[in-house]
Order: sequence, then structure tokens, then C-alpha cells
Amino acid sequence: MSRIGKLPIEIPSGVTVEINDQNVSVKGPKGEDSLKVTNNLELELNEKELLVKIPETYTKAQNIDHGLYRSLINNMVVGVSEGYSKTLLIEGTGYRANKQGKNLVMNLGYSHQVTMADPEGIEVEVPNDRTIIVKGINKQLVGQHAANIRNWRKPEPYKGKGIRYANEYVRRKEGKTGK
Repeated sequence: MSRIGKLPIEIPSGVTVEINDQNVSVKGPKGEDSLKVTNNLELELNEKELLVKIPETYTKAQNIDHGLYRSLINNMVVGVSEGYSKTLLIEGTGYRANKQGKNLVMNLGYSHQVTMADPEGIEVEVPNDRTIIVKGINKQLVGQHAANIRNWRKPEPYKGKGIRYANEYVRRKEGKTGK
């Protein structure tokens, strides 16, 4: 049995969970989300917790699904109650970002500006020209959009220029030595 799958999902106050024929809907103060769960699993909703169960005799695939769907449902509950965010930092001379309506506009050393539209359900904030904050209720979409922004200019190891996550460590290399 999956160690992650056995853990109950605690439902905070202000969040409602509905189960309709293997479809889980979660509503909270930040929004709502839903997920279709495989038929191999049973969902049991108590007052303040949700349990994901598998049969006594289970296959390896059912065991994998057990932990996966428990994590996905837990991420939905956390997303609609607290939300997710990723902070990106921009380093480099002339590198900066700003917000124009629903578009993120970045100067990253290219001959043109890079413009990225905010996907639906994702909010991008630019508190200053060197910081980008990606927020939303879906953990996967927040992480993917932050990764898409970072891919425009990954941090390089010699001067550390580029876009990095706030908690990311960039291992620096020594440059060439002249004789």
C-alpha cells in the first residue's frame, strides 16, 4: 500500500469537497477545481477529511494510482484554500520585466522584447523590474508557467545572468585565466 496514499487529506474550514461518480470537485475561497479519479480507487468523505482507498488485493498500477490521486486531490485542496506561487529573480545588466495589461514584457538581452500572455487561471505580478511572481490555484500550471518564463534566459554559470527561481542556487564557474 502506498505510504502517501494512506494519509488522510485534511479539509480546512471554508473548503467544500463533493464526490460525484469518481469526479472530485473542490471549492474554496480562491476558486474551484475538479478531477476525474480512476475507477480503481474508492473515495470516502468524512466531516473534515477525505480518504483514498484501494482494495485489499491490489496491483502495482493500483498502488501507484493510490499515491498519485491522493497527492493530486491534496494539491487541489491546498490550492483553493491557500494558493500556490513561484518567485523568479532576474539578474543581469539591462535585464528587466514589467506588466502591460495581461502580458508580461521582458528585456533579456535579445534584439526584441519577449512578451508572454498570462494563461487562464494564472496571475503574474511584477513588484519591481527584477522580480516576477507567478500565482494560481493549480500547482502544475503555476510551476509550468514559471518554467516557461525561466526558459527564455536560464542562469549561466560564469556571471550568473538570467532568470532563476528565488530559492535556486546557481553554481558558479571560474573564467579563463590569462598568462
